[in-house]
Amino acid sequence: MNLKHIFFDLDQTLWDFDLNSELAFQKCFENQNINLDFQKFIAVYGPVNESYWKLYGEGKVTKEELKYARLRDTFNALQYEISDEAIDELADTYLEILPHFNHLHQGTIEILDYLHPKFKIHIITNGFNEVSFRKIELSGIAKYFDKIITSENAGAKKPNPLVFHYALNEAKAFPHDSIMIGDNFEADVKGALSVGMKAIHYNYLDKIVDEEVETIKYLTELKAYF
Repeated sequence: MNLKHIFFDLDQTLWDFDLNSELAFQKCFENQNINLDFQKFIAVYGPVNESYWKLYGEGKVTKEELKYARLRDTFNALQYEISDEAIDELADTYLEILPHFNHLHQGTIEILDYLHPKFKIHIITNGFNEVSFRKIELSGIAKYFDKIITSENAGAKKPNPLVFHYALNEAKAFPHDSIMIGDNFEADVKGALSVGMKAIHYNYLDKIVDEEVETIKYLTELKAYF
């Protein structure tokens, strides 16, 4: 591939969102004395959170609605009584604590060390500004990236083509010399392909997808491509 620029997704591609999120919620539950079976909460919250992020990417809910509703729906499903004020406090505290847990996916540092001397490396994330930059900094990977593109700064969210055009412009890159790597097939892969970029699906969960695209299960497999 005649490439100059590699764009990575952040959450669940490089930064281990599931693990870090669970650790952050554990701390929040302790701080607010939330008496609820924690593993049941995590089991319900995961799919609820994913569904709201999809709605957020489609522009159907706002940032504030996402922060509140994903928790409200989870507590409702578990029939746990909690006030709106307590949910708002939990939502804010969670986002404050979250970047302080900074586990990375296996192979992240190894592959960034491998790619960094060869390419310009960038991030495109739908994550919130105030959290995403702290995740990158506190996890020790900021030094690898030339540009960090957030959907809030771009004014559009993956898979909207606007965020990819914005990212390419910021990086002074072109679709033909750029590739996107991410775990979300719709947001990362199809979004990048829609603007003429190449894409690799980081399918670490072995999800079944309908279309044939380049796929890896481990980040270190990228060495075979570059």
